[in-house]
Order: sequence, then structure tokens, then C-alpha cells
Amino acid sequence: MAFRCQRDSYAREFTTTVVSCRPAELQTEGSKGHKDVLSGFQVVLEDTLLFPEGGGQPDDRGTINGISVLRVTRRGAEADHFTQTPLAPGTEVHVQVDWERRFDHMQQHSGQHLITAVADHLFGLKTTSWELGRLRSVIELDSPSVTVEQVAAIEQNVNEKIRDRLPVNVRELSLDDPEVEQVRGRGLPDDHAGPIRVVTIKNVDSNMCCGTHVSNLSDLQVIKILGTEKGKKNKTNLVFLAGNRVLKWMERSYGTEKALTTLLKCGAEDHVEAVKKLQNATKLLQKNNLNLLRDLAVHIAHSLRNSPEWGVVTLHRKEGDSEFMNIIANEIGSEDTLLFLTVGDEKGAGLFLLAGPAEAVETLGPRVAEVLEGKGAGKKGRFQGKATKMSRRRRRRCFSRTTSARRSAEG
Repeated sequence: MAFRCQRDSYAREFTTTVVSCRPAELQTEGSKGHKDVLSGFQVVLEDTLLFPEGGGQPDDRGTINGISVLRVTRRGAEADHFTQTPLAPGTEVHVQVDWERRFDHMQQHSGQHLITAVADHLFGLKTTSWELGRLRSVIELDSPSVTVEQVAAIEQNVNEKIRDRLPVNVRELSLDDPEVEQVRGRGLPDDHAGPIRVVTIKNVDSNMCCGTHVSNLSDLQVIKILGTEKGKKNKTNLVFLAGNRVLKWMERSYGTEKALTTLLKCGAEDHVEAVKKLQNATKLLQKNNLNLLRDLAVHIAHSLRNSPEWGVVTLHRKEGDSEFMNIIANEIGSEDTLLFLTVGDEKGAGLFLLAGPAEAVETLGPRVAEVLEGKGAGKKGRFQGKATKMSRRRRRRCFSRTTSARRSAEG
């Protein structure tokens, strides 16, 4: 049985009856990639306006009597609607679809059918799978490469067909209908029951499909193929946008262009060259800065080495890195001196290095990491790592067992 959303993809609301409602849980993507589990109910309706995911198309969103539907999935001939509020069986309910999401999916899905058919017709490029993503869609082609010229020809041809306003119609065929053999498709689900749904673009393509589609290619507005990407083994991914996504992409691109024009102080046609110049200048500055830090490290080391005898030396600089600290340690030598060197934000995170007699460093290194709430490791008289609480570096109790002589050199 086809759902109402499949029989009329343009319907935005209708009334039906609740068949069943059972407790259920829904796993969702939470913050920072963690999985969250929501408690709720799976509601089954006599018919539904909300498309359950299938055929590479994500499920719809919408409401039942104003209650948000968070997921729709197909289960045999029925659709489960996950809500966080129960709905009593037998209740007459009003169903509304999130039309912006639905129409977007219709445009992308019909666009995929069109591109797939044209790519096959023009160049024998077969589609093996596709993905309707949140911002872009991807068609996997059974070819190790697709040329720029082929992409341009496919894009030109599909947009010509959109301008020709070719109709798109949906039919249902029985499994034993001879026409089924002539219809393109990648097989039916194991739990498929009833007639086969066929989506036909006039004079272009007929394809088995359960998704929602536009009724005329003119509703696609335009298709933009952004390019190709390397896919799985011997496959190529064709990245495209259809309809309103093209308009949103243009709006974002223009906004970025305006911002870059202001920042780079040049016209859009000069953006790339301006960025290249900035990159080259930054590389030169980084190289000069690195050389200066190395010279400074040597100078500091010589200054400390020529000072009176001491037991512990501490040094902190905001600017610097691991190499900076290791240069100082190398220049000074650590046979008789315990060095505690740190770089980074004095009140935040940074790096540390403890160098000196192997036995002392082995004992004190983990303690230093603990005090600074960081992590580190070491060997042969050196222990270094990252610290999250650089403000605690002044707590010198961990050195008190080593020597009472102490000299502090703060940079």
C-alpha cells in the first residue's frame, strides 16, 4: 500500500485516525557526538502524510495534532511516528508536514533521478548509490573517473530538460506486470508487499522508487553540479544541488565573497591572489619568528650558564614551544642543574619541560604534571608534556627535596 505522502507528495495536511500507540525509545545525536536516548511512543496511523525514510531519502518531519514527530520509519506496510506524547487509538488526528523539508527532499530526489538517467544515457555512467545530505547530495557513479567535460555536459543536459518542463508521474505496477522488467531499479526491500511504485520522467527515465517527487521537472528550478570527488574503489562521487539549495548556496557564497572583499580590500576577482600573498607573508614571518626564538633560547641559555652556581632554575615565557625549551636545556646541560621551563598562557594552558639529573627528573616529573593538571612523559633526564593550569607553576614544593638553592629567571 502506498501512503498518502506517496500518492500526493504535494499534500501538506490531512486528517486520519490513530491505529495504535506503544512506548518506545529513540536514539538521537546529542552534543559533542554523544548519543542521547529519548523516551516516547511509536504511533501508527491509518494513513500518513509523513514519509518514512527509504530509497536514499530521509524521513519527513511534521506534527500530529500539534505534537512534534521526531522520526518516521517504515515497518512493513505501516509507518511508525515517534512522539514524546501518547495518542489514544481511535482518535481522529490532524497531520501536518514540514513543507520546507519535504519540498527540499522532493527536489533533491527527483534531481537525482534526472542526473542518473542523463549520466547513463550520455556516457554509460551507472549509479550505484546516492545520499541525500543535509547541505548537499552525492551520487556514486560506477566509474574510476569522470571528466570535467562530462560533468559540464550532464549539467547542461539536465537543465535543458528542466526548462522543457517535462512531466513526472507515479504509477503502481503489479509484480507480474511485464513492464516491471523494463523499469530501472536496484531491487526491492525484503519486507516489500503489494504493488511496485514506478516514477517516470517523460521520455527520460522510469525507475522503481518509494520516495516523494515533483510532478514536473520545472519544480526543480535548476541543478548545479559542484564537481566530483574520489569515491570507494573504482567509484566517483558526483556532488550536486537542486532547486532551493542552489539559491541558498549562492546566498552563502555571495556573503563569503563580500566578507573577503572587505577583509582583503580587493575585488572578488583578486581574492585568490591576495590570499596567496598573505600565505607567503605568513610563512616568512613564521620562519623569522622561529629563527628569533632559537636565537633567544641560545642567548638565555648562555646567560644562565654563566651565572653563579645554583640548584634549580625556573623560566617561563609566553612565546615559545617545545623546541625553544629543549634548545635551552641542550645549551645549559643538565648534569648538575634542574631546569623547570614553561611556555604558554601564564593563567591558562601551555607546555612544560623538566630537565636535570635522571633520578631527580624521574621522581619529580610526574609530580610536576600533577601539580599543573597536565600529562607528560620522559626518559634520560627529561620529562615534558602539556599543562592545563599554568598558573600553578609557582607552587615549588615539588622541588624542595632537591636543593635549597634556587634561582628564578622569569622572561
